[in-house]
Amino acid sequence: MATDCEAWLNANPVEADDLSDSFASGDEDNGKSAISNKNINNEINGNWLSSSSTSIHEARLKAKAKRRLRKNSSRDSGRGDSLSDNGEIIRGTSAAPTSPKSKLLDRKSRLGKGRGLPKKGGAGGKGVWGRSGEVYEPEEVDEKDPNYDEAQENCVYETVVPPLDERVFEKTVTPIVQEYFEHGDTNEVAELLAELNLGPMRSEVPSLAVSLALEAKASHRELTSRLLADLCGSVLSRSDMENSFDKLLRELPDLVLDTPGAPQLVGQFIARAVSDQILSEGYIEGYKGRVDCEYTRAALDRAAVLLKMSMGGLRIDNQWGTGGGQRPVIQLIKEMNLLLKEYILSGDSKEAERCLRDLEVPHFHHEFVYEAIVMVLESKGEKTFKMVLQLLKSLSTSSIITVDQMRRGYERVYMDIAEINIDVPRAYFILEQFVDESFSMGIIDVKLRDLCPCRGRKRFVSEGDGGVVKLESY
Repeated sequence: MATDCEAWLNANPVEADDLSDSFASGDEDNGKSAISNKNINNEINGNWLSSSSTSIHEARLKAKAKRRLRKNSSRDSGRGDSLSDNGEIIRGTSAAPTSPKSKLLDRKSRLGKGRGLPKKGGAGGKGVWGRSGEVYEPEEVDEKDPNYDEAQENCVYETVVPPLDERVFEKTVTPIVQEYFEHGDTNEVAELLAELNLGPMRSEVPSLAVSLALEAKASHRELTSRLLADLCGSVLSRSDMENSFDKLLRELPDLVLDTPGAPQLVGQFIARAVSDQILSEGYIEGYKGRVDCEYTRAALDRAAVLLKMSMGGLRIDNQWGTGGGQRPVIQLIKEMNLLLKEYILSGDSKEAERCLRDLEVPHFHHEFVYEAIVMVLESKGEKTFKMVLQLLKSLSTSSIITVDQMRRGYERVYMDIAEINIDVPRAYFILEQFVDESFSMGIIDVKLRDLCPCRGRKRFVSEGDGGVVKLESY
């Protein structure tokens, strides 16, 4: 085959211009493209068809044209010319490359490694915080820095809290005192006040606490006296206490409008403060001959009387009493027994209700019901029986004693009736009558009435029955 091609070339020489890589313009270009189009059908799937009309010259021209098209196509990535299925040359378009091997829009690493994560784990670049978990060391001061100031080397920076003014002071301290009335922890109040910059308002703390206690319960006044005793020395000074009580005495005419008994209560606070050594012993003596207000004079007289009584054995440290569960159970039981005895003597149910409410132990009212029923079982006349029924009815109607506390009181008597019967032989019989009357008056319900125990006993019947022993109950 090679020998035949060489012989043919020697017989028909080919000019150099015909073997160039580029086509000529004009007619020559059209002629050569026509030759290419004419003989393109002689190749099918890359195989040359044998024909007498084909020439090696035309084949070489076509091969060069195809090589040129392949070269432009790979260089321009789809922007060059291409060859159609019919062998025609198609000029390239400006379509974007879609080949997966194209690197125009490739975001992968050029080195062929990495997982697409940010550089340096996110610790590189401008305006970043650094790698997570990184600990920064103290930065050394550059003395050559134009902003360097030698005077700032030994500076100590502290948080400055501005002092409280009168308006902010009342809004800040009032919730602290009111929360103290609930938890009763003086250490917590001292810590909260130490965090505040009280400034000139330091002496206003005792007067604010006392003014809030005047409108509260007796137990809250006792807590206030304890608070003043614990704050004196650690947070407040004795001069602050004296200035605060001076302000209270001056404001008594205004305090009386909201609390009519303010002079007597303030006098008790002053006596308690002197007893706790918060105020000096000569504090009351310093006001002699200098008092024009009748309310101030009444408060000082009350304080002086209490101090004189303390010399005779009166305990001023317990003048307010203790409220709620802070008192021992034995003391509460004694006070309830005294309350019942006073009620039996006076018959004033309103006073008994007030005294029971002042005890501030709604969770312990079942003890009051228990003691009242036991008093009825131990009594001999009907007076106590009727008066206790009326008192329990009144307390139940006014909801001072709840249904649950009333039920627990009756159930406790049911449980202890066997022991009570040892001292009171007729206890079962009296209890059954008392429970029936309580049900008829609406104090208890039918379920609680049916739970009332009854004791069976041996009773010898009359001689007409033959002396048979029968078991019966009351």
